[in-house]
Amino acid sequence: MKVLVFSDIHSDARALERLMDIEADYYFCAGDLVNWGRELNAMGEILRRRAERVYVIPGNHESAAQIAALCGQFGLNDFHGGHLEAGGFHFTGLGYSNPTPFDTPGEYSEEELEEKLHAFDGLKPRVAICHAPPFGTMLDRIRNLKHAGSRAVRAFLQREQPRYFFCGHIHEAAGAQEMLGETAAMNVGKKGYLLDFDVQREWGVL
Repeated sequence: MKVLVFSDIHSDARALERLMDIEADYYFCAGDLVNWGRELNAMGEILRRRAERVYVIPGNHESAAQIAALCGQFGLNDFHGGHLEAGGFHFTGLGYSNPTPFDTPGEYSEEELEEKLHAFDGLKPRVAICHAPPFGTMLDRIRNLKHAGSRAVRAFLQREQPRYFFCGHIHEAAGAQEMLGETAAMNVGKKGYLLDFDVQREWGVL
């Protein structure tokens, strides 16, 4: 089983086309296909190629309603708050980020993130996918070595210890990898990451 996870395309059609050229069993978009919810249909036309195998969560630049409409129009799978069992693993997805200074369409308070993540408690073995990275890690580091991730996501990972965790949101940290307890965690960025369960389980960037 091959799983491709990517995030933060931000209307880069060429980058998305390259990702759709990669053969995988499942494709997970961890949010921010576009900027401020604009021109989602252009990204939908590209994702349509792999439609039934594409799972999408909203980033902070899309609302849940916009992603639901996109998935309905192009035959994709709305994975915001979703759960999929495949290859002996539980895959869970939650979109939106913790609050930002920019008042973007897809933001939850830390309390909302905590509540929604509790819906996934107890699922093992697990691959968890969120738009927001965990606070205080290599995955959420911005300029001047500051951190902008979610404390609720960090608490979720410490509590649940999924086998793998994928996120996006913080562009400066794209490609960053870190072991958080038993969890192999990565900010995938728009280059994405192909996890091949059959051949290898080591980290690598496409």
